[in-house]
Amino acid sequence: MTTLDLGLIGNSRTSALIDRNAAIVWWCYPYFDSDPLCCTLLQPEQKEEPFGLIDIQFAGAKLVTQQYERNSAILVSRFEDDAGNGIEVSDFAPRFRLHDRLFSPSMLVRIIRRISGRPRIGLRVRPAVDYGGSRAELRCGTHHISYVGSLQSMRLTTDASVAAITDERPFFLEESVTLLLGPDETVDGSPREVGRSFQEKTLQYWRNWVRNLAIPFEWQDVVIRAAITLKLNAFDDTGAIVAAVTTSIPEAPHSGRNWDYRYCWLRDAYFVVNALNRLGATSTMEHYLEYILNIIADTRDAPLQPVYGIRREAALDERIAPALAGYRGMGPVRIGNLAYYQIQNDVFGAAVLASTHAFFDNRLERPAGYHMFCDLERLGEQAVLNYNVPDAGLWELRGTTRVHTFSSIMCWAACDRLASIASRLELPERAETWSAHARKIHQKICEAAWNPELGSFVSTFGGDRLDASLLLIAEFQFLAPDDPRFTGTVRTIEKHLRRGDFLLRYDEEDDFGLPETAFLVCTLWWILALAQMGEKERARELFEHVLEKRNHLGLLSEDVVPDTGEQWGNFPQTYSMVGLIQCAARLSISWDEAY
Repeated sequence: MTTLDLGLIGNSRTSALIDRNAAIVWWCYPYFDSDPLCCTLLQPEQKEEPFGLIDIQFAGAKLVTQQYERNSAILVSRFEDDAGNGIEVSDFAPRFRLHDRLFSPSMLVRIIRRISGRPRIGLRVRPAVDYGGSRAELRCGTHHISYVGSLQSMRLTTDASVAAITDERPFFLEESVTLLLGPDETVDGSPREVGRSFQEKTLQYWRNWVRNLAIPFEWQDVVIRAAITLKLNAFDDTGAIVAAVTTSIPEAPHSGRNWDYRYCWLRDAYFVVNALNRLGATSTMEHYLEYILNIIADTRDAPLQPVYGIRREAALDERIAPALAGYRGMGPVRIGNLAYYQIQNDVFGAAVLASTHAFFDNRLERPAGYHMFCDLERLGEQAVLNYNVPDAGLWELRGTTRVHTFSSIMCWAACDRLASIASRLELPERAETWSAHARKIHQKICEAAWNPELGSFVSTFGGDRLDASLLLIAEFQFLAPDDPRFTGTVRTIEKHLRRGDFLLRYDEEDDFGLPETAFLVCTLWWILALAQMGEKERARELFEHVLEKRNHLGLLSEDVVPDTGEQWGNFPQTYSMVGLIQCAARLSISWDEAY
């Protein structure tokens, strides 16, 4: 049965998911949002000759270990059969400095080594095109195979027998074989030496990157894996940050909640940038700021969208991929996301919050200044106009619009942070203007979103229902953590949304009925809130329960079934990985306390 026991490899340009059998089950090529060459994650094997896969045939072998090389994005899987024949499979995407530039081509490297006995293996390379619609056309060279589709082609350069691959005939693995999968271009050098060199340099790159992270004392491996995962979801070319590398993994079984997450939500990206900034990884923020500022320039007088394509595309029209059955056969498989046309008024705050750090961090090569502030003021003006206007909210309800408290708080945050930036830039009149707007919005929220009968803030102005985003009230500094209105809200959310040790997003029916699974980041927000309220031991216990739900490689999807702990939703989910970093940083003892 297909599961989310998957490993992510990538290089901030392309990425792939690999299962416990070392099969590449999802690989969008050449970029995050491209047509998947490997798509068996969304196409359970029902055909006599399945395609959309790259895997290894090793009869009778069992997985011995599968883990990342320490502090890297290189995945290593070891297999052994009952006769003692063993192989090791290393998978990665090259990423390192070359000629004073970052070298990160749309390429995967697979190195298969003999580690014991005399293993006999087969290689299946069957890329798909048109979202699983057909097999790629095959063209052979002396030491390579080109797989051609309607929009792009991919070349496999190898030191294995080309005939053994095309005919899928097993062969004895004497020492090693290397597969270089990428652009349809000539590779300079022997595959073995190129693969070995790329692996060494990529390993060194990641270890250097990790060495510069400011990590908490406790849960170091958790934070390192989460940070690498977030970095892999940031698109180097434009600075966009995708919410996940997959599309249409259902949020719950047979729910129809199947969405394409291979795009950049401004809200999600803010959380990613904020988490990496706390670890000292500032370059992601700098690239993302370029992305945001270009979007602001693109929009001119048009509304700011909640989500854009990785190349700043505004239109993300949805269509269905008819050839793909879906995760465990639970379609539909969607391409595109209609959330782009929704009104979500929290986006103004998300963009300003993501940019604020750049005005205060002296480490940056290009600290933000007056011109960027002027660009952000345009967003502040929109926040002032829209803080009490009905919208779809951060949970992207497709059937209704209401004045959502979270959206209003984010509009307040936009004005509040603009006031801080203006003070930093020594612009006292502008600082007072934005402070006045923030005070006005704050007062309105406290009046319209507070429900005295519940003793809690509620999801919508004048409403009586709750959602987990209200747990961020103190995180965004809207109220102090010891404010009784905040603590009352946390207690009421626990009462209504708690399911075991996890939280639902909300407990009212939406376009698809009642939510069935717990949204992982909401549980992590709950843990953060408890820590802020001084309930650190309780928060630590809940955090350990969340950590138990990670897969064997330390990755989380979007949702979890509270009873069984099974993961659902697009994978790996940046929201969830961000929450791991935030909670570990908040809950860990300090380095000074450690020894």
